[in-house]
Amino acid sequence: MSRFGDLLGAKKEALKTVSAPAPEPVVELAAEPVVELAAEPVVEPVVEEVVTEKSHEDINFDAMGKKQLEAYGRQHGIELDRRHSRSRLVVELKNHLSNS
Repeated sequence: MSRFGDLLGAKKEALKTVSAPAPEPVVELAAEPVVELAAEPVVEPVVEEVVTEKSHEDINFDAMGKKQLEAYGRQHGIELDRRHSRSRLVVELKNHLSNS
């Protein structure tokens, strides 16, 4: 037999000498299943600022933030995109109010 065959034969013989099988693991079951109650999520109420009705000329749009401009626009039938700059939102809102 070749050297390679001798090496393989040695491995085959080593595999034939198998030790005793490992004992099976012991699994203990709980007497009662443990049930965890999920905590209810805390929901905070959304508070929106209410803008009193004034004429459009009396309102200072430059002092309003993006969210305030968006809320005011919704009250008057226009949906503003807050991804735009605040100055662009003011221009869009003024144009909409002057056209309506």
